[in-house]
Order: sequence, then structure tokens, then C-alpha cells
Amino acid sequence: MEISAKDVNLLRQQTGAGMMDCKKALVEAGGDFDKAIELLRKKGQKIAANREGREAKEGCVFVKTTSDSTRVALVELNCETDFVARNDDFQNLGEALSELALNNNPGDIDAFKALAMADGRPVSEHLTEAMGKIGEKIDVSKFAILEGEKVVSYIHPGARVGVAVSFSGVNTAANFDLTGRDIAMQIAAMKPIGIDKEDVPADIIQKEIEIGMELARNEGKPENMLEKIAQGKLQKFYKENTLLHQDFVKDNTKTVSQYMKDNLGGNAKVLSFRRIAIGS
Repeated sequence: MEISAKDVNLLRQQTGAGMMDCKKALVEAGGDFDKAIELLRKKGQKIAANREGREAKEGCVFVKTTSDSTRVALVELNCETDFVARNDDFQNLGEALSELALNNNPGDIDAFKALAMADGRPVSEHLTEAMGKIGEKIDVSKFAILEGEKVVSYIHPGARVGVAVSFSGVNTAANFDLTGRDIAMQIAAMKPIGIDKEDVPADIIQKEIEIGMELARNEGKPENMLEKIAQGKLQKFYKENTLLHQDFVKDNTKTVSQYMKDNLGGNAKVLSFRRIAIGS
């Protein structure tokens, strides 16, 4: 049957699929729009199967925060190329997924993909459909949801790194927004593994002590001094890798802890943070 350009364009507007794909689907469906849409979805599923083994190492980090700044969600949406990461359909999907995560607090990735989006269909189906439209593997790899008295977020230019931080004891701080953003930028740049020393896993501490002792031994230091030397190196490790002990990047004459106290007062605390980077 003859398919008009108007019908093809209408189907394209409804689905986001390419013009030729829409025309083929309408011809195969005998002009039935619902059947054509189903055919296009099946094409998306086929593409998903074909690309299952492909690596989606590009993408963007999306963020959504509640209006009262007490809850924030970060979502990493991946694709195969940087070009697709800038695609409007990809960007719109990422925005919708970050809002969905914020509003539903899924327990893990599988639970996230099972959530129903605005049209009632699950995230997993929308990801498959996006593969059909865009022609690349599209997937959600990570997400995080933080809550606190106040939260802040930071997306680094290019949206390849996103940070969320939750605080307590800051409601009376007049300059919280600026200071909180500075802390988030610190995390983006310096990649701390924990807030304070107590947050560093025991196995990492033991590994650092062993490395410190071996380095000292190789330098010819006495055996009875190795533990003390290793402990000194461990303190340096804490300073470089725990947020509160790091030198503040905008003023290395003070630590992050000192910067917070100066700007937010002695009651301010970082409750949690999450740094999500594309491909890591």
C-alpha cells in the first residue's frame, strides 16, 4: 500500500525513529500505526540483542534535586559514542531517569530498571526503545540517592563527572550554597575515598601499612622502625585520600575541615558523598 510522507513524519514524531525505518514499519504494518510502533520496538529489541556484547563507555551523569534541597539523585546513563551522548533523545531520557530515581529510591540497578516511567512502561523497555531509535547500546550503569539536612550537587563541564554531598548542621549557614558547591568540586577534583579516617576500609589500611613497611625496608631502614615509618606514611595517605584531611584546592593553606569550620561553623558535618564518573 502507499504510505504518505505525512504518515511517516507523524510516526517519526511519535517514536523518534528514522524516516526510512518508519516508512518500512508502516508498509509492513499495512498502515496500522499501533502495529508499526510495535514493529519499531521489536527492532529496538533486536538492536539491543545485537549490541549486548558492545561496551558503552561514553555517556553523561545526570542530577536531580528536590526543591527543598534535602534529597538528590545522580544517574549515569551510558552509550557507545560521545556524539550520541549529546543527542536530544539521550539527554531527555537521562533527565527523566534522574527524576524517576529521585522520586522512587530504587534499591539497586535491577529495581531501577523495573520502575515504571510516565507511560507505564518500565525503564528497561525505554532503554531498549532508545537503542532502536539511536542505534547504539544504551544502559544505566550507576545511580546514587543521598539525603540530608541539605544536599548539594555538582556536574563537571561535559557531564562526565557528577558529585552529590549531604550535610547536617548547616541550616543557619548564610553561605551554604557556595561552600557546599566548593566541597562538591573538591570531591570531583581530588577523588577522596572517604569522609574521614574511619571511613577507609580496614583492608586498604592494612595494604598501605604493608606497602609503607616494604618501602622502608627497601630503603635499608631498621626492622624495629618499619612499623613507625609505615604509620607515618599512612597519615600522608589519609591526608591525600580522605575529604576532611585533604588540602582545600582553592586555598591549600587550610584543610577541607578547616574551610568548612570557617564558613559553615563548628556544627557542620558531611554525612555522605558520592562521586560518579563515566566509565569508572
